[in-house]
Amino acid sequence: MTAQHTPLMGKTVAFLAADGVEEVEYTQSRAAAEQAGAQVDLISTHPEPVQSVRQDINPSAEYEVDLTVSEADASDYDALVLPGGVSNADRLRLDPTAVVFVRTFFEQEKPVAAICHGPWLLVEADVINGRTLTSFPSLRSDITNAGGIWVDEPVHTDAGLVTSRGPADLPAFGAKLVEEFSEGLHVGQLTSI
Repeated sequence: MTAQHTPLMGKTVAFLAADGVEEVEYTQSRAAAEQAGAQVDLISTHPEPVQSVRQDINPSAEYEVDLTVSEADASDYDALVLPGGVSNADRLRLDPTAVVFVRTFFEQEKPVAAICHGPWLLVEADVINGRTLTSFPSLRSDITNAGGIWVDEPVHTDAGLVTSRGPADLPAFGAKLVEEFSEGLHVGQLTSI
């Protein structure tokens, strides 16, 4: 592959997920990053494999965890992806270590991509004030109450923050996260914290 086809070569991307992660949002986002040349680690709140689901309720495959969030250091990563799944996002936003991990990416001006219910972690990490983003429609009030501006778009980018509504938007989400991650640091990440 040429450098044009591997824009993430030499970059390491963290995927933060817990049980209940929407399988297709994890696997297709991961495939986009890996096909672009990134090294990917799956980080979770526990060392056991993560149980994915389909359509939020149907158990699917399990995925091996590379590191727990308490072992992981945001400084070791170039970017972060937050796949959705209602119970996944809910579990993660209740874990203080996971919330700090997410916030640290913004403090370090690193790009972050979140899809579907993944933005719940952004709300909990208090990093969306004044930012424009999209998500699964049921998060609209949570996002606006946290000071964010919610839009109904397949994918939206705001200074290194990439967001999408759900599985139907995965092609656009994958392409945009590769583009933003390849650009590296984004000073705009600090504007909301």
